[in-house]
Amino acid sequence: MSAENQMAEYPVFDGQVSSRMNYIDGYDPSSLMAPHSSLLRTSTWVGMGLVLSSLAAIGLTIFGAASSVYHISDYASTYLIIGLVLAAILLVGGFGLIQYGRRYYYQYRAETGRVN
Repeated sequence: MSAENQMAEYPVFDGQVSSRMNYIDGYDPSSLMAPHSSLLRTSTWVGMGLVLSSLAAIGLTIFGAASSVYHISDYASTYLIIGLVLAAILLVGGFGLIQYGRRYYYQYRAETGRVN
């Protein structure tokens, strides 16, 4: 087998944009250093942090609801409203950033048809 045939049968990623998605058939590019990896994007990690932070706001909402039911605090409705608004903002922002951080993965899926 000549070198030309070998290159034609097994394309190799050489760092160029044009060969970015030319993987060998059967190869599953699931490593961190794949060009479409979502884990390399800061927006993905910040989004995950915002979603995780929303748990504190959900806890504040639960505290406000419990305070309202058992009449523990005069500020129960304030806690409830602040918790709901903060949770909504953090969840929408977090999932939006995660979606934005995965844009190259969605492009990879559209170009190659792979679903890994």
